[in-house]
Amino acid sequence: MKRLCTLVLLFVFTLTLVAIDAEAQRFTQRKRYGSIGLTLGATNYFGDIVPEPDFTSFRFKSTRPNVGLSYTYRYFPRVSFRGAFHWGRIMGDDRLSASLDEGENAGRFMRNLSFRNDIKELSAVAIIDLFENRQTYARRPDFVPYGFFGVAVFHHNPKAYYESGVREGLSPDQDIPTGWYELQPLGTEGQYVDGGNYPDPYSRVQIAIPFGLGVRYKLDRNWDLNIEIGWRKTFTDYLDDASGSFANKADLLNNNSGSENPVAATILHDRSGESGFATFPDPNGTPYQIVPGFGTPANTKRGNASDDDWYITTGITLNYILTPRIRSPKFR
Repeated sequence: MKRLCTLVLLFVFTLTLVAIDAEAQRFTQRKRYGSIGLTLGATNYFGDIVPEPDFTSFRFKSTRPNVGLSYTYRYFPRVSFRGAFHWGRIMGDDRLSASLDEGENAGRFMRNLSFRNDIKELSAVAIIDLFENRQTYARRPDFVPYGFFGVAVFHHNPKAYYESGVREGLSPDQDIPTGWYELQPLGTEGQYVDGGNYPDPYSRVQIAIPFGLGVRYKLDRNWDLNIEIGWRKTFTDYLDDASGSFANKADLLNNNSGSENPVAATILHDRSGESGFATFPDPNGTPYQIVPGFGTPANTKRGNASDDDWYITTGITLNYILTPRIRSPKFR
């Protein structure tokens, strides 16, 4: 059965290649053209530090900017290919996402994790138009819905902000200065601990599958305006540096030979003991107490390792069409 399915897929793939080749021969060089684009938009993320543990979770205050440059080449009447570079920022904060009057969010509020992550993405996608254009660029349709899919490689670097002195009872040698800290080199979930059942360090260079929908408007002979939303399926659960369980603090501090800063790893892996959190009521009447110095026990769930993180981009792109240069035939 598997062999039959493989043969069918190969047959369909071969027919598709033949059809594309025939289409390319009919779509002459004179009708192909390229364009360059500038994108301004926004980025959101879905992971372990979101307003609600649901894929539709969204919080406007967590939206961050996204900018990009792209080059698109129309190769077939319906198909174009685009290469692009994008920079975007994502963020999450338990204190902003969780609400005190929602009992199901109490644990996430107590966890008190936060991060920001700057993502630099290089992508290549195929764009499939709903309406084809068999004419030159000047006679393209005024309005075209489209979809796209492809592959991307991106670099990410989650960071957390810490304010010195928020944990009461720490001596100066147990605290760290105020500022932003890169989390991957710290190994906040025990990635650099020698021995123990801890995960391996995650890579800051990852692969993603971009796909989405958009519409394109013809402004004039050489200008198009695109409005687009795209999803990025990643293969990492560490865009927010949270995935598994809380590590043993003694392991992080004393047996962390590979960590860049064991003291910072110990502090930033568990933010639940920071001051400023008093007793607050549960809607069911049970009070939750967060006291200075409180820490989450080792092996307590810190994130959801079963689901990888996503990020979503929305944007407006202004495209300038490069007038194709067609060489006239020489008469002898």
